[in-house]
Amino acid sequence: MSLRKVYGGTPVGNESRCDTCSSARIIQGYAESERIVFCDAMYPPTRIPFKVSQCSMYEDRRLPDFSAMKAIAWQIRTKSAGSVAGFVTVRDGVETQEEDKEVTVEPPLVPAPDLDEE
Repeated sequence: MSLRKVYGGTPVGNESRCDTCSSARIIQGYAESERIVFCDAMYPPTRIPFKVSQCSMYEDRRLPDFSAMKAIAWQIRTKSAGSVAGFVTVRDGVETQEEDKEVTVEPPLVPAPDLDEE
C-alpha cells in the first residue's frame, strides 16, 4: 500500500472566518450544535450553516475602520506657514519625479580625420 499526499485537502484548524468578521451575526448556545451564523454582507442576510475557511467579503472586525484610524492619526505641523508636512499628493509626486529626471545631451558629431591624405 502506497501513501499519497493530497494537496489542497482539508485545512488544518477549525476556526471559522465568521468568528472575526464584522459582517457576521453569530448566535451561540451552550453546545456546538446551538450556533446560528448570518452573513450581513449579502442582501438579504443569508444563514451560513457551516464553518467558513475563505470569504471574498471578509472584513476583520479586530482591525480599526477608517473613522477610527482618522481619530488616532497624528497631526503634523510645520514651523513655516507655506510648507506642507506628511505625505505628498499624487500631483506633487509627479512634479518632483519630472524634476529629478536627468537631462542627457549628446555631444555634437565631430568628423573623423581623413587618414588617406598622408
